[in-house]
Amino acid sequence: MSKIPDFDDLPKVKDMPQGCAWGVFDKGGKKDVYGTLNNITPEILKSAYSELKDGLSVSLNWPIGAIQTPGFNRKGLVHKVTSFVDTPLAAHGYDDEVEFNTQCSSQWDSLCHFHHQESASGYNGIQTDVKALTQGFGEEDAEMKIPTLNHWHQRGGLVARGVFIDFRKWADEQGRKFDPFNDDKISIEDIETVAKKQGVEFKAGDVIIIRSGFTEALTGQSGEKQNELMGTHRTCGVTGTPEAAKWFWNKHFAAVAGDMIAFEHIPPVNPKTGKEDSVAALVLHQYFLALFGMPIGELWDLKALSEMCAKLGRYSFLLTSVPLNVPGGIGSPPNALAVF
Repeated sequence: MSKIPDFDDLPKVKDMPQGCAWGVFDKGGKKDVYGTLNNITPEILKSAYSELKDGLSVSLNWPIGAIQTPGFNRKGLVHKVTSFVDTPLAAHGYDDEVEFNTQCSSQWDSLCHFHHQESASGYNGIQTDVKALTQGFGEEDAEMKIPTLNHWHQRGGLVARGVFIDFRKWADEQGRKFDPFNDDKISIEDIETVAKKQGVEFKAGDVIIIRSGFTEALTGQSGEKQNELMGTHRTCGVTGTPEAAKWFWNKHFAAVAGDMIAFEHIPPVNPKTGKEDSVAALVLHQYFLALFGMPIGELWDLKALSEMCAKLGRYSFLLTSVPLNVPGGIGSPPNALAVF
């Protein structure tokens, strides 16, 4: 793969802000649907396997339904169990059905989950609608024009070197007050400081994973208490600025993930006005998903990962993730494992 330009060197895209990476990963005249997953070359993937040393693995998946009443009118988990005895099978055994909004627990955001708002465009300029994304049998995006998560299966899922930034552990050690249920911010300086303390060196093709303590603070709470904690619609996250977006692009990460509900802080601060704004003004979502093609993982369960990294004294590992193979899938549980 040829060298990927840094943020300031990305070719200008008409009517789009600097930092728009549309066309950078296109090949043979075909528009790309994978975005920064392309940073995981065969050589980088083979190098990631050097992380396998201890024969240990950790799940990074929070239970579906861990948030009993997701916000923004999103559907929580509905789990229905059926006994075979009550069906034509007439045997001892069970089936089950699950129904949920893919944003209600650990998830990947696809590259058409959140668009660049001014242009109403997703990654690589795609403009789609509910009909195009509702793909039944025989209606799949066979030509791979829409950057939905089911296409990850065509490239063998996601396998990469994961690097863990245990911000929460570091903040606690520093005596720094950090409230997951306020718009407390994790700055780029914070990330670099924690990385240095942990001995983490970022490499192209890495998936960076950041722990804030958000999911842990909700775990075990009643639905009423969860609603109280999240009811202010102010949540912690990485600083959402164009400068932060530039830093992430220039590291040439394959993807980002964290235990925060939006990865970046809410409410966002509008770069044009310098004032708090609505969710439509989310800065990193627009840069990462729509302009860069960089998937965002949210609400990952990182407590056990924190404990494992501290025990082993290392903060990098082999990361595997395979989203649901749902045609037109916009979000999905990550089914992610850290393997040491």
